Amino acid sequence: MSKFCANLAFMYTERPFLERYKLAKESGFKAVESGFPSGFTQQQVVDAKNAAGIDQILINLFTGDVTKGELGVTAIPGKENEFKERFQTTLSYAKALGAKKIHIMAGKVEGPVTEDNDRTYENNLKFAAGLLELQDIIGVIEPINKYSVPNYYLNCYDKALSMVNKVNSPNIKIMLDVFHLQHIRGDITNTVKDLKEFIGHVQIAQCPNRNEPNTPGEINYRYILEMLRENGYNDWIGLEYKPKTSVNEGLKWVNEFGYRLY
Repeated sequence: MSKFCANLAFMYTERPFLERYKLAKESGFKAVESGFPSGFTQQQVVDAKNAAGIDQILINLFTGDVTKGELGVTAIPGKENEFKERFQTTLSYAKALGAKKIHIMAGKVEGPVTEDNDRTYENNLKFAAGLLELQDIIGVIEPINKYSVPNYYLNCYDKALSMVNKVNSPNIKIMLDVFHLQHIRGDITNTVKDLKEFIGHVQIAQCPNRNEPNTPGEINYRYILEMLRENGYNDWIGLEYKPKTSVNEGLKWVNEFGYRLY
């Protein structure tokens, strides 16, 4: 059986962030994932999670001001010290929340990607890997499609795999978001088969509108979820989609597909 966690950046957005932990629990979730909780102290977030009685699976790297389009500096030359500070902050939050995965966002590159970008990204991931290994936490890197986020540095699965191999750490893996995968290259089955030993986390949403898996779109999620299981993925699956109406109304797809939330 698949295990699904609510993405608090996409679900329950009608309520303030800290309240979303409780709402996820009330919907039946046993676990959540989230972006970095900017604007809240570590203790505030831990208290909200603990009060809800829910687990945190993954947290995104502190990326800066997302309202200004800031999505990290991991691949930005000259920002190495800033990356290290942001990563240390995120690692502290992850440990306090009990999250065993961190999404290390790469950042946006205005203009052509250069060898300096590649070198900076690789070196920063190696720095992160050393700390992650000590804490038994997995860092995941996620190719993001150019339509959703123009100029995002990591927008290719071949580059993601190359970086994972170069870093050569069991604690750096690939985040396979099926929504982004469909936009970037399609060929979902073969990509999962080729990358299965490198997949550290999975997220799902229908394509192209990023709604529930049973809404009209390009992806047959009844097939995809079973195919993931057949290829050995039995870890958490993040529901990083925009509910078409309400979260709880949209969650009917889980039973419809023959699954539970955990």
